[in-house]
Amino acid sequence: MRAIEAILFDKDGTLMDFQASWGPWAASVIARICGEDTVLSDAVAQALGFDSMARRFHPDSAVIAGTPQEVLDLLGPFFPDASLETILSWLEPDPADFVPSPVAGLVETCGILQARGLRLGVVTNDFEAAGHDHLRQMGVADFFATVVGYDSGFGGKPEPGPCLGAADRLGVAAGACVMVGDSLHDLEAARRAGMIPVAVLTGVAGAEELSPHAEVVLETVAGLPGWLSGR
Repeated sequence: MRAIEAILFDKDGTLMDFQASWGPWAASVIARICGEDTVLSDAVAQALGFDSMARRFHPDSAVIAGTPQEVLDLLGPFFPDASLETILSWLEPDPADFVPSPVAGLVETCGILQARGLRLGVVTNDFEAAGHDHLRQMGVADFFATVVGYDSGFGGKPEPGPCLGAADRLGVAAGACVMVGDSLHDLEAARRAGMIPVAVLTGVAGAEELSPHAEVVLETVAGLPGWLSGR
């Protein structure tokens, strides 16, 4: 069994609680761009797979594991007079207003993994700059040697390119990497890249959906040190 040298993480739903972080933000964005047009706001929410009353995304929402381009494709038809650049600007959360909610034990877990000599990286379908911003806001940026985003030049998950790009940046072979995520996109990308897929339940997918595609399903990333010790 090859020694593990690096742990790659998805961001939303893995390092940060997806619903607690993005639910309130989505509600405010829909209210801002739709104004008092309730018909439009309901249609936009439905297209995004978002429950405005509960301020939560549905499990099958394309936003959960999708790329910015996929979200643009969903919103574009509702705002034919707005340029793609304008719509994209609506989707870029201001760090002063958006507060990511880290999963429990994140700082401690990152410290343990780093102390064991493991290299840590993030592979997200969000923008690379947003990944850096959110890591800083959660107080864990110094633990991560690289962040690969949708715009980093490697494509988006579930393609294997982003995972392979992160491994290359870390100077680690793909087979020596674990990829941790909360969605099938993450696990498929890991498998196709030749990495060990590990699932966590801090997103919206359940164990029954994730377990056939993962070597192990953990409640949170806090379970990683124990799993690695017993592997």
